[in-house]
Amino acid sequence: MHSMNGSDFPPVTEETFCKYVLYYEINNSRVRIWDLIILIPNALFVLFLVVRFNKAQLKLRATSSPIFLTFYSLVWWNVIVSLVRCAVSMTVNAATTEGSLVDKILWVTVNFFLLATEMSVVIFGLAFGHMDSRSSIKYVLLATSLISFAFSVTQGTLEVWTPNEMFHIDTRDYDLFGHGGLMFWFVSSLVFAIIYFIILLLPWVPLREYLALPSKISFYLYILLLALLDSTQAVGAGLVAWGPADPGLCVLDVTTWIYFSLYTPLVYHTFLSEFFSVSQPSIMFSYKAQMDEPIDDDQVSLPHQQSFSSLKTDSDYIYQQSNSVYDSTLFEAGGTTPMNPVYSASLQSPDSIASGNSIDMGHTFTQNMMST
Repeated sequence: MHSMNGSDFPPVTEETFCKYVLYYEINNSRVRIWDLIILIPNALFVLFLVVRFNKAQLKLRATSSPIFLTFYSLVWWNVIVSLVRCAVSMTVNAATTEGSLVDKILWVTVNFFLLATEMSVVIFGLAFGHMDSRSSIKYVLLATSLISFAFSVTQGTLEVWTPNEMFHIDTRDYDLFGHGGLMFWFVSSLVFAIIYFIILLLPWVPLREYLALPSKISFYLYILLLALLDSTQAVGAGLVAWGPADPGLCVLDVTTWIYFSLYTPLVYHTFLSEFFSVSQPSIMFSYKAQMDEPIDDDQVSLPHQQSFSSLKTDSDYIYQQSNSVYDSTLFEAGGTTPMNPVYSASLQSPDSIASGNSIDMGHTFTQNMMST
């Protein structure tokens, strides 16, 4: 037998470990070990999210920006859909036509959400970094969803109508999910790898001055990891198609497991962990002097006649260096200065606001300032 290009490399047999692990069922229970090793890290991550849910909810209430909620919702959607896929795949009989079709549809669905998230994170960072509004986020999600949907429909169509013989299991008489086939897998992985490597080069191109490029190193590490992952997948698919198939399939197994098990935690760690770990959410206010506007007698005169001006957005907090962009929670009056009572009140939990704690604090602050 020959590989798909007619070379002399032997095909991958069902006894090969890297293929055997894809369909092996524990005690013939329909629980495939492949689904199980993807289920476990996703279940642990859900447990992590549940433990921190109350704290995350309070932090999200403390900011009026929709971008954090958007990222947080995408993370939840990804991990829940992945858990559902694993659970359903463990219950259906993939040897039947209906079971095989359901399994492939679930794989395509998971890939749709992951790819939409993957593109949203990058597009929002590069094109809409300073448009922190519900409308801009909606447009980005709509565009990435349409692109991801087209990709997923193509992948699913190839899976159903032209399944790759490499992923057929003769002893079980069904096809494994082949990610659209080796050629589609190779080309798509190569294209995404090239795109990510181009993004890594953007800070050094002459047009960088006209782009609102992220400055956080974590963003570029995230891009680098995806570039390496996609390029490695392209190599693995190429090896299975045209080279020694056994090591190529092992490469595909490892990269596929990393993507479907660790990508969502990577998004959370890169773009949300800092926000949820700080003691107080950084509401993006800066201060500037009000020279032209008169101050009424009943208004509080802040140091240096400074007032609030929303100059930065929470998208900057995610994509830009916080130590150089958002050092604006205190007045620049030299020495120790008080925090804005409105900002402090926005950080209170709903219970404390209802009890009047934040109002009392603002009233006390106003009295102190007027007495001075």
